[in-house]
Amino acid sequence: MAIPAAAAAAYQAVQQMGQTAAAAPSAAGAGFSDFLSGAIKDSIGTIAKGEQAATQQVQGKTNLVDVVQSMNAAEITLDTVVAVRDKVVAAYQSIMNMPI
Repeated sequence: MAIPAAAAAAYQAVQQMGQTAAAAPSAAGAGFSDFLSGAIKDSIGTIAKGEQAATQQVQGKTNLVDVVQSMNAAEITLDTVVAVRDKVVAAYQSIMNMPI
């Protein structure tokens, strides 16, 4: 059972990744692989921020609300990455099952 707020947040995160890639000036050879690479780097950064916030909370350096927000963003990012991975695997399997 998916939580509607989490689904909406995941959709918004994917939309923001697309906007940041579209806002970047397109260089020669820039394409889907560059977009995917940037999206993965953004995802890793979001998850790292969540880990840093949790570490700072343990040390007593940050507010609990900030930790919860960072961890929620990291969870939504991870859910988005897993959903994209599942779609890529399903597409690959569909292509491999096509008759020649």
